[in-house]
Amino acid sequence: MKPIRDILKIDAQRESAIVQDFMSAQTKGTPKKDGIIVGVSGGIDSAVVAALAVAAVGKDKVFGLILPEKDSSPDSAEFAQLVIDSLGIRHDTMNLTDAVGSFGAYRTRDEIIKSIFPEYDESYKFNISLPQNLLEVDRYNFYTLRIDDGKGNKGEKRLAKNQFLAITAAANVKIRSRMIALYFLGEQMNYMVAGTTNKTEFLLGDFCKYGDGGTDYECVSHLYKLQMYQLGDFFGTPKEVMDRTPSPDTFSLAISDKDFYFCLPFDILDPLLYAWEYKLDINAVAAELDLEPEQIERAYHDFDSKHSTTEHIRQLPPSIERNWPEYVG
Repeated sequence: MKPIRDILKIDAQRESAIVQDFMSAQTKGTPKKDGIIVGVSGGIDSAVVAALAVAAVGKDKVFGLILPEKDSSPDSAEFAQLVIDSLGIRHDTMNLTDAVGSFGAYRTRDEIIKSIFPEYDESYKFNISLPQNLLEVDRYNFYTLRIDDGKGNKGEKRLAKNQFLAITAAANVKIRSRMIALYFLGEQMNYMVAGTTNKTEFLLGDFCKYGDGGTDYECVSHLYKLQMYQLGDFFGTPKEVMDRTPSPDTFSLAISDKDFYFCLPFDILDPLLYAWEYKLDINAVAAELDLEPEQIERAYHDFDSKHSTTEHIRQLPPSIERNWPEYVG
């Protein structure tokens, strides 16, 4: 068996050309559009998609939109601007704090947190995370809430289902507001909204339905996260972005994608995910990755769970005509 890490190495020039052709064809298709708009987050995925868009249709037909809100890391807008400046594309910034607040998302979230930690106030930052011992023990995925006021006052408690749902619903308002902003501006310009979800996120459901999953097309959902870095290197993506720890950037207290959702570093996650997807022999995979077969089985169980429970967000909404055709007519 060819080593998985070698399989995940791409010919960046060839891959770039394929994606460029796809993006160009989508823009010229039906309905015909005049360009491409990309939400530039300051992360590797949107940086690569913006570079691909420029290569596909030219920098004069690409628009970058920076979409902060009050919990966003200041680094996000700074690094997004680095990407935009390096590509020389037109851009704007649209702060989403008022839009998110109009739904009561911040208020609802804070009420939940305060019910768990009565001392919680605006001096605190927070995040939620999964246990990180995925390979070591058989476990369930349950989220933990963490608060920190930056002065030594911290708290950590496991979330009940209703608490988790309320906090993530509020976070999803942010993600869906970003997409509303992209379409609001994109439709005025007659530009297509390019998706930035990679294959690692797509397979395991780390994206928001009608948020970052609601786009005109997905151009990198066939590429694992490690392959996005290879394209980033090919395009000369700013070093600050290449070196940045991937993060959902929806919580006020910084957290990585690994701690929030994946529970594994990408250099282990992507080879394991490839092996899971293509049903490679566990013993051979274990030998290559220097893991025990039981560890791989635990990872596969986690992948099975995340993939199956998020299947609905990868599909069109069910309908009687499509799902129960025998009842139509």
